[in-house]
Amino acid sequence: MSEFFLTVIILLAAALTLFLAAGWRQRTAHQGDRDRLNTAFYQQRLRELTRDEEEGVVGERDDMVRELQHTLLADVPDHDAVNARPTRRWVLLPGALVLVVLSVGMYLHVGGLTQFASWSSVQNAYPALRARLMDPHAQPLSMEELARLQLGLRSALQDTPRDLNGWTMLGRLGMVLNNATLASQAFERALQLSPNNEALQQDYAEVLTRSSDPQDNRQASVVLKALAARDPHDLRTLGLLAYNAFTLQQYAEAIATWQRMLTALPPGDKRITLIERSIEQAKANAGEQTRPLALSVRLAPQAEKMLPPGGVLYISVSDGVSPVPVAVKRLPLSHFPLSLTLDDSNTMMPDRLLSAQHQVQVRARISRDGSANPQSGDWFGVSAVTPWDGQQPLAVEINQQQP
Repeated sequence: MSEFFLTVIILLAAALTLFLAAGWRQRTAHQGDRDRLNTAFYQQRLRELTRDEEEGVVGERDDMVRELQHTLLADVPDHDAVNARPTRRWVLLPGALVLVVLSVGMYLHVGGLTQFASWSSVQNAYPALRARLMDPHAQPLSMEELARLQLGLRSALQDTPRDLNGWTMLGRLGMVLNNATLASQAFERALQLSPNNEALQQDYAEVLTRSSDPQDNRQASVVLKALAARDPHDLRTLGLLAYNAFTLQQYAEAIATWQRMLTALPPGDKRITLIERSIEQAKANAGEQTRPLALSVRLAPQAEKMLPPGGVLYISVSDGVSPVPVAVKRLPLSHFPLSLTLDDSNTMMPDRLLSAQHQVQVRARISRDGSANPQSGDWFGVSAVTPWDGQQPLAVEINQQQP
């Protein structure tokens, strides 16, 4: 910060020096130029009078010379005017003051002093933030502190462009901060320094796999297939390859890769359940798995006596964990008990298919006015959270009234 202000002071001093020197020289040069012109004019007239006298054109040369001398003397300022002129140079001071005020004011308005101060603060805090990040016993950094660390690290890498660990850290910070552009650029720089580093290639491929750009996903596929060819048993490479294939809607390849992972994992590994669900999701997306849910809905006697005319029956299925429904079906009221089926055509979101669920909870509600939102007085029923393999039918009874 001190170097910055010193630079500003030097620049302002240089501008003031040029401004004052220009005004000073202009006033001095004005009088000097006038004297030189008068002298040149006097000498020229003398030469012309001499030539005219030799040619006999004029006969009273002395009188004309005296008249010329009087004219020259009349154009010379008197002593008081000469003495008063230097004092007028002080009129430059208001101009110098205006120059300083305008320069400082314009910088404060458009010069980014606030941003510079913030950047300087980040630079000062960067060593401590990096030390905390590297210390496993220190308090974890918040997202704001990680963002400040990222900015400080980027500035530090300008001075140490061959710092492999620094570029790697910057790439991983970009992943944590969900800045795919920063992460990919940092990993590209790191790979330029260490092109055969498999961990870096995996990190880079993960960033490309997460990208919403299909071109990045295809590039990730190239990187991951090359890694898998070198080490076909690396679980991280296989996991990224399967997810990337799923993103590219290459479901058969994704399923085959996940199945290879299942054979490599030890029994009881927590990842097995997640991989199995991913396989079922891929099969459902590929149309290989439908698994309709067979459901029967009954009415409690007290609810049957209060059926509203023109009411609507809403059936929603959730996974028993998230309140957001997996599938929803809307039906006009009819006779009870009612049997129906729900399948993936009733799914709310393409990435949460009904056929991919392992447990379900069913809610049935009778809306008196057809509203999708529960209203006071509506009758409803909720089933227990039930493990579901796509085979067994479920039942729910409408036996409660919305308060």
